[in-house]
Amino acid sequence: MVRLCAALLLGLLGSLNWVQAAPAMHPRWSVGYHEMSFLDPLDLQPMRAIAFYPSSDKEHSSRLEGYTVEAGEDTRVAIGRYPMLMLSHGNTGTPMALHDLMTSLARKGFVVVAVIHPGDNSTDHSRLGTLSNLYGRPLQISEAITATLGDPMLAPFVNAGQVGVIGYSAGGETALILSGATPDLDRLRRYCQERPDDRDACNTQGELIVDRDDLQPVADPRVHALLLMAPLSLKFGRHTLADVHVPVLLYSGDGDKLVAFDKNAAALARKLPIAPDFKLLAGAGHFVFMAPCTDEEIAAMPALCTDADGVNREDIHRNLIGEAGRFFSRTLSKPNRAGMQTADQ
Repeated sequence: MVRLCAALLLGLLGSLNWVQAAPAMHPRWSVGYHEMSFLDPLDLQPMRAIAFYPSSDKEHSSRLEGYTVEAGEDTRVAIGRYPMLMLSHGNTGTPMALHDLMTSLARKGFVVVAVIHPGDNSTDHSRLGTLSNLYGRPLQISEAITATLGDPMLAPFVNAGQVGVIGYSAGGETALILSGATPDLDRLRRYCQERPDDRDACNTQGELIVDRDDLQPVADPRVHALLLMAPLSLKFGRHTLADVHVPVLLYSGDGDKLVAFDKNAAALARKLPIAPDFKLLAGAGHFVFMAPCTDEEIAAMPALCTDADGVNREDIHRNLIGEAGRFFSRTLSKPNRAGMQTADQ
């Protein structure tokens, strides 16, 4: 009897160890997507987000926001409890431009929620250059976190204690505010006096339109890790970053002509109170973080799809996806009650 109990115990421990040492990518997971609608906290009008998640259904391909995305609508969610990653896109952009990153992370065991920022996306520029956009974007991400945790389809499969944010370009600024940073508008004024030809950062000549004087930066304590890609971060000085105490994986290309590398990513890497894991891509420009383009996209958007000589976007994305999966697994994953890891190692 003692030998039998011992054998059963060894078998149980062995099975738990096998579960915790899960492979980096589930061999049978495909990707599903689920559209959500909730109220924009700025004006209580409907806004959208698209969640990508591990699915146990067969592979599907869909057309979303003009991109072909390897995901099927509302396919069956794979059983598990997954960390949640919120994605904030750049000014006048669409999160679907980063579809390969989102679907690859979903395949690795994350729920990735792509928020479409009202008033600052590819079809609506009405809030560009305003105070409400600067302070409203983080509020919209927070509202998307709450909406996902309350969504009848997704809520049973996400872990409320494991939330990260992916920020690209202006989305990096949004992510930093969510983690405790406070923008210094004087820094923007001084920058635009020094570099008035920066049409992206200085489209309002360094003065944001004060359309709302009741807003302020609001951090979200549910956010525990950041992936920043070519972040717009020139509004932050060392003292205004002092409350950012989450781990950061930071990517930038030193050939970025849109978001000045020296005043943004390079300066941010020096000023964060916890040194980020900084990946500098030699020669890469601002748009290298968008998904590798199809021939059709190259013809339609050559400026967004063409990289400098010697820059291989496919290789960069393979490395980025692998690093992002390992980073969020390390910083967010904890054993759940059954002893299972909620994200892959």
